[in-house]
Amino acid sequence: MASETHDMASAAASGLPGAEQMHTADAGGMPQLDFGSFPNQIFWLMVALAVIYWLLSRIALPRIAGVLGDRQGTIAGDIAAAEDFKRKAEEAEAAYEKALAEARANAQKIAGETKAEIQKDLDAAIVKADAEIAARSAESEKRITDIRDGALAAIDEVAKDTAGEIVAALGGKPDKSAVNGAVDARMKG
Repeated sequence: MASETHDMASAAASGLPGAEQMHTADAGGMPQLDFGSFPNQIFWLMVALAVIYWLLSRIALPRIAGVLGDRQGTIAGDIAAAEDFKRKAEEAEAAYEKALAEARANAQKIAGETKAEIQKDLDAAIVKADAEIAARSAESEKRITDIRDGALAAIDEVAKDTAGEIVAALGGKPDKSAVNGAVDARMKG
């Protein structure tokens, strides 16, 4: 310690910088805790706080407030856009449902019209088929009547010829008018 005191004294005598600080530090400990410098420290603390307050209030806080305002505006714009898209989606869904209902109604109408047309064509085809069947039936009945009349005439002719042949086979002379009268009487009933 004696040598340190001697070094400080020689440094002070020589005018070296830091000699006084070394003497103060050795004398009272930390300079921040030296009560003699409190007014000076408090002054500079107030100056530093005032500068920091000024920097924050004039530069940093307005920028932060601007960013927050922009962010709030962006959020509000996004929410408004989302609600607009939601409204448009609901309108599109309603339009889709309406178009779908109209399409179903149109399809049912077309199906009904098509069914009515098919039924009309079917009815016309049935009427035409009935007319053809009736015409063919009438023609068939006429043919059957002609065949029956032809068969009856042929039977009458065969009966008359057979009766004449039977009379001739029995040894008699067939009288054509008598044989015809007998066959006609028998055929009538």
